[in-house]
Amino acid sequence: MIKSNTVVVIAPHADDEVLGCGATIARHVSEGDKVVVVIMTNANIGAPELFSIEDINMVRGEAKLAHKILGVSETIYLDYPAPALDQFPSYKIAIKISKIFDKCKPTYLYLPFPGDMHLDHKAVYQAALVAARPQGDYSVKNIFCYETLSETDWSPTLNNEYFSPNYFVDVTDFFDQKVEAIKCFSSQLKSPPHPRSIEAIMHLSGYRGATVGVKRAEAFAVERIINSFK
Repeated sequence: MIKSNTVVVIAPHADDEVLGCGATIARHVSEGDKVVVVIMTNANIGAPELFSIEDINMVRGEAKLAHKILGVSETIYLDYPAPALDQFPSYKIAIKISKIFDKCKPTYLYLPFPGDMHLDHKAVYQAALVAARPQGDYSVKNIFCYETLSETDWSPTLNNEYFSPNYFVDVTDFFDQKVEAIKCFSSQLKSPPHPRSIEAIMHLSGYRGATVGVKRAEAFAVERIINSFK
């Protein structure tokens, strides 16, 4: 019998997790894994002049529907300030994430790419890596960084933090679930040629798949893989 794993996906903002690895989430679930999604921020707290409580409730409701489609077991909402997470003490974020790891003990951890344009993404990445330090009797064995359309592709070009994927997941059989899940975020989707459109999501998955010889794929940058060969 194959042992199931616990998967934790950390998203700076609701919908990042579906854009970045929605089909991979569905694939994990199909293989019997438990998936926990952590939404880190509440933009009404960080920028109430831009985002109302009603806005937050709406997008969290959209996330609930999307996660049901993907088979997510648990969604954890935190209330750190967006879009100003980079100005919040990183150690406090790391302590909170550590407590989630202690409870969930994930085998797989998916994080935003640190070179993304939105500084909230880098802040989440750094705090999560502090929380996932390989110490004591437990270590997160697999850590991958996902790409987020309209963030990773718009990242600054002069900081040498290019997304160069070296790990690919064949999601050919799970891509339709991702599309249905992302459609739940009607408040976030845009019309083409905007990268946060259904068409762009389809094009990216096709391109990533073509680079490794499958119909559709999601691509990641490896942060850590611990292989015990057992």
